[in-house]
Amino acid sequence: MSDSPGPADQPDRGPSDDEGLLPAELRAWMRLLAAAGAIEQQLRSRVKDAMGVSHDEFLVLCLLADQPGSSLRMTRIAELLGRPKTRLTYQVACLQHAGLVSRNSACGDRRGIEVALTDKARRLLGESSRPLADAVSLAISRTACDQRYTQLHDLLPAAHGTAQTPPPHSAG
Repeated sequence: MSDSPGPADQPDRGPSDDEGLLPAELRAWMRLLAAAGAIEQQLRSRVKDAMGVSHDEFLVLCLLADQPGSSLRMTRIAELLGRPKTRLTYQVACLQHAGLVSRNSACGDRRGIEVALTDKARRLLGESSRPLADAVSLAISRTACDQRYTQLHDLLPAAHGTAQTPPPHSAG
């Protein structure tokens, strides 16, 4: 008998030892989450300065702005953003207090609440969205290494007048 470990004693690493413990899909997902977290960190203060709302409130405004009629039911907003309804209720109340959304009973369902952008919110988004979108592109370029910049940037629609090539990137 040998004291050296046999094949049964070796950890099962899957089809390729080069992959490590995680399959490529999970590694890609983790990189995407890390990039999204870094981008969110970059945007938090910019959103507060530009619009006077929290990042989570900004997400509600963006979601509404992207809907036909710029309105949605509260339950649908909670589903799309993956937020608890109680947290969303607080965020919508803050946005309503700031004059950025209105809340009304949903047609045909007195229990349902429909949230809509106000004209003030439309103006504010119109003034702020381009600089914030540019900040997203900049955050992606700072977060992603050069070869992955294009892959992440391709997730974004082409902006008018912006280059589609990776910006200069400092090694880090």
